[in-house]
Amino acid sequence: MNDFSVFNIFTMLGGLAFFLYGMNVMSTGLEKLAGGKMEVALKKMTSNPFMALTLGTVITIAIQSSSAMTVMTVGFVNSGIMALIDTVAVSFGANIGTTFTAWLLCLNGINSSGSDGIGSFLMQLLKPESFSPLLALAGILMIMTCKKAKKKDVGRILVGFAVLMTGMDLMKESIDPLANSPEFQKVLTAFNNPLLGVIVGAVFTGIIQSSAASIGILMTFSVGNSLTYGMALPIIMGLNIGTCVTALISSIGVSKDAKRVAVIHVLINTVSTLILLPLVMLLQAVTPLGDFMAQPTGYMGIAAMHTAFNVAATIMLMPFSKQLVKISQIVIRDKKGDAEEKKNAFAALDDRFMSTPSVAVEACRGVSLDMAKQTKKAIDMALGLLTSEYDEKTVQGVIDLEDFIDKYEDKINSYLVRVAKHSITGRDSRTMSKMMHCVGNFERISDHAVNLIESVQEMKEKGIAFSSECINEITVITDAIEENIRMAFDAYTEDDLTAAHKVEPLEEVVDNLSTELKNRHIRRLQNDECTVELGYIFQDVLTNLERISDHCSNIAGCLIETDEKTNIHAYLSDVKENDEKFRREFKAYSEQYFSRLDSPEVKTVQK
Repeated sequence: MNDFSVFNIFTMLGGLAFFLYGMNVMSTGLEKLAGGKMEVALKKMTSNPFMALTLGTVITIAIQSSSAMTVMTVGFVNSGIMALIDTVAVSFGANIGTTFTAWLLCLNGINSSGSDGIGSFLMQLLKPESFSPLLALAGILMIMTCKKAKKKDVGRILVGFAVLMTGMDLMKESIDPLANSPEFQKVLTAFNNPLLGVIVGAVFTGIIQSSAASIGILMTFSVGNSLTYGMALPIIMGLNIGTCVTALISSIGVSKDAKRVAVIHVLINTVSTLILLPLVMLLQAVTPLGDFMAQPTGYMGIAAMHTAFNVAATIMLMPFSKQLVKISQIVIRDKKGDAEEKKNAFAALDDRFMSTPSVAVEACRGVSLDMAKQTKKAIDMALGLLTSEYDEKTVQGVIDLEDFIDKYEDKINSYLVRVAKHSITGRDSRTMSKMMHCVGNFERISDHAVNLIESVQEMKEKGIAFSSECINEITVITDAIEENIRMAFDAYTEDDLTAAHKVEPLEEVVDNLSTELKNRHIRRLQNDECTVELGYIFQDVLTNLERISDHCSNIAGCLIETDEKTNIHAYLSDVKENDEKFRREFKAYSEQYFSRLDSPEVKTVQK
């Protein structure tokens, strides 16, 4: 008997391994199929508690992991994307959403005995051992033959579900022969002690970090009608506490508010257990509930209790969300005399998001938008200084911003390299490609902003200045470049391809303006209306302005190439020769800016 029991234990461990692997594969496939859209909605729509509760539930069901959901919220708070109070309802939703797995596992408890004819056949089809092999076959075929990433993800979900159910079946088979053995009955009898049940559920779930696996094992223990409702409920409460271990681990090395997210998660599950368990025990002693709790439970009963406990905890504690936050602030105190934590511009690049790559990509995009904003600020300051009085504060501001933008590029690219090592969707891959190209162009634009500042500094040091005619000409071309910068940056930040298509016609006009201004300046040199020294500086300014416009074109071209799936060189060649819209816009921009060169406000040199 002992050898046989050991063999069954090994079978159960093998089944658990299959179960956990299947859950992991299925969760990864579901997360990729969702493409991060629901997680993005989460960070944007959590100000309403009931919306946050709903989203927390739906997202947890979709990604099949309350632990991943909690880690995500820790990361959002750590990066400043979500407020601490907004995460409370999400945590309640995650607890409810994770109960869906238990209902899914009830399929393994279907018994076709007692039915006949068509009913028996249908019930047999619903048993996992009947359909799991077919799901696995369909999933493998989709992975091997389908070209689209989404179809491959569906295949992985099917394979993961089949492996999960196979693991569940192995665990069930390992328990079947032991169900009526005295040793097994003694083990189950120990769970008559509610406190022991809570401790075992918490410790076991804390070790394997999967409440779904704990529920699956608990269901297999219900084989042979040996496990009662009274035994199962404390274990279910314990596994809810044990699943908080993942949140606690994820809170290591994060901000205090992020640590408080983990504390709130522990409080929800611990306080609800401390209140509901004594209440249930009291009701068992004084009401007919005791007779019901002494009845043997099964798969459906365990799933129902799991859901009922988490829904009851939500109804009971959600009205006290603010109090839960206050308790977490007492547990994680702000030290007296400590300076207030400075907002970290790169906090959103949190490695905790790596478990959900779509969220990591979206977080990185948010940082790149901040980089674009800082770049535009730097170049606007530099362009303004070309045609205004020298200001040391502005000069230093541009230099400081350029240093900051360099850090943005380094942080974003390093983060994207780490994200790329994970399994990502085609959509996320395109987003990453656009980011990597565009942040490089943002950084180069900031470099040219510093180059313009250096030209201004050189004139200040040498005590020379451009003539009013020259300043008016620079004003015309800088206005054109500012418009091009606005369109290129809007195209990136708003995902606006219409704006992107307008950049290249104006870039061509900027090139022509630069050529015209260089020719006019050469004539001034020939007529001794300008010094050679100023001529060199003017040439440098025009060169940097051209380069800025080129980088705007690169940004727009990258968006067009990636989103419209075209070769940008072939596209540019085609539109310049054959696109009537391009020619109309080019003509309109040319008339707009060249007419200003010949206006009364600008002194012209006769050709």
